[in-house]
Amino acid sequence: MPAAPAVPSPQTVPAPSADSSSSASTRLASLDLFRGATIAAMILVNDPGNDHPYRPLEHAAWNGWTPTDLIFPFFLFIVGVSLVFSFESRLDRGDSRGVLRFHALRRAAIIFAIGLAMNYSLVLVAPSAFPGLRIPGVLQRIGICYLAASILFLYVRPRTRAVVVAALLVGYWILMRFVPVPGFGVPGRDIPFLHRDANLAAYLDRKFLRHLWETTRDPEGLLSTLPAIATPLLGIFTGEWLRSKTSSQTKLVGMLLFGLVGLILGRTWGVWFPINKKLWTSSYVLFTAGFALVCLTLCYWATDIKRWRGAWTKPFLIFGRNAITAYLVAWLFAVLLYAFNAPLNGEMRNGHDYIFGRFFAPLGSPSFTSLLFSLAFVLLCLLPIWLMDCKKIFLKI
Repeated sequence: MPAAPAVPSPQTVPAPSADSSSSASTRLASLDLFRGATIAAMILVNDPGNDHPYRPLEHAAWNGWTPTDLIFPFFLFIVGVSLVFSFESRLDRGDSRGVLRFHALRRAAIIFAIGLAMNYSLVLVAPSAFPGLRIPGVLQRIGICYLAASILFLYVRPRTRAVVVAALLVGYWILMRFVPVPGFGVPGRDIPFLHRDANLAAYLDRKFLRHLWETTRDPEGLLSTLPAIATPLLGIFTGEWLRSKTSSQTKLVGMLLFGLVGLILGRTWGVWFPINKKLWTSSYVLFTAGFALVCLTLCYWATDIKRWRGAWTKPFLIFGRNAITAYLVAWLFAVLLYAFNAPLNGEMRNGHDYIFGRFFAPLGSPSFTSLLFSLAFVLLCLLPIWLMDCKKIFLKI
């Protein structure tokens, strides 16, 4: 499934120095860099040239993970981090919690509606492949998780939020492990645990959702949304840590340590509750949050402590400052490529297949040329975002 952009956007934080956070205000470049690198990776893996991309650029078939499986949870983690900067800045300016609650509800509704509209565009462009409107989706899940995380941030203390995270992860494991699946039986006794179709999440998707992405289940389905809420909540803890008055070096070490703890806990729990993106398992939540923390730590060290902000960071910062626009632009370009046809070798091909076959396929192996096409598509999407950045145009919801 395609990943999606995090809800924008960090406000201001104390500028970190070598040993402390000064009072000067500046944008947290590391968060923009991390967000931008994630959006670029999303475009790269979502738009291959053919059906033979390199293995790391594909999702895991079921249990396990690839780098592609990190992208969506990275966005949700960034949602939580950004939420802290946005809400605390507005609270400092005098906005009430009620105002922020309405703002969160409005933003979540808009994100959800955009996701529905994008799903409907698939019905219009490819009605044979998408005969009806699919309700779940990447943006829909982001909207729901953002709203839940916002309410919990505004009205629940950090310790209670930690209990909520534990309850979501442990509770999901209990449901998936011990609740009988109607028509199949008890997982681990009557049916294999986490069977692709004979699991509680897939059963609920088939029962309550009409059009599913994978016919018998949906990777953004109903039950798996519960552990997904834990991902931005873990991001909120990171945002609060970054907003604290702790020295930048302490922040750096703390993020790295907790990132490593998340990786270890996720891999360990994965022995009994396998890492699985399509089911958003509890081990997957911990593992990907730990991975996100490590990546954000590296970005923080490079850009906000060492101040390395050369040409190599600029494309990612541009994407990161306008992430939602980049996501929509990539979707629009992809839809347009499939919306028109052109002749190639005596056959009518859609625009995507024509461009790949005409200009990329002759350049090498299928996997290599698929990667070349994806890189070209990323650069194509960067162009309008770069122009918007030059004119200081930033789309916010």
